[in-house]
Amino acid sequence: MDIIRRNTDYAIRALVHLAENHGDGPVSAAVISEQQCFSYQLACKLMQKLAKAGLVASAMGARGGYVLTRQPSEIGLQEVIEVIQGPLSLSKCLLGRDSCCKGKACPIRNKLGELQTQMAKFLGGTTLADLVKAESD
Repeated sequence: MDIIRRNTDYAIRALVHLAENHGDGPVSAAVISEQQCFSYQLACKLMQKLAKAGLVASAMGARGGYVLTRQPSEIGLQEVIEVIQGPLSLSKCLLGRDSCCKGKACPIRNKLGELQTQMAKFLGGTTLADLVKAESD
């Protein structure tokens, strides 16, 4: 079971690529797909989804492509994950669905909830800038 799906991984890699090139002008989907080793069609689809969410902006024309709409230090992984695959949850019960007769009294749910909180804090506190820095270390 993958918690972070393949398309989400590709979207994060694409955004890290844009973060590495932040301030240097637009980067095309073709360049992103080639450099990050996934298909051009998937790059276009992911970049459109990221643009719709306001994380990137597109520029048309021969020198067109995509740029981040905010500083890399202002874009957290949690936000990216939620844009691509929706809320990240360890269990359906943590999404607020009534899938168990025990409900909030369940000790398993309580422990998973603690882990969920830690995971959200970690992902929300890890930014594209952190990933760029880690890659260069």
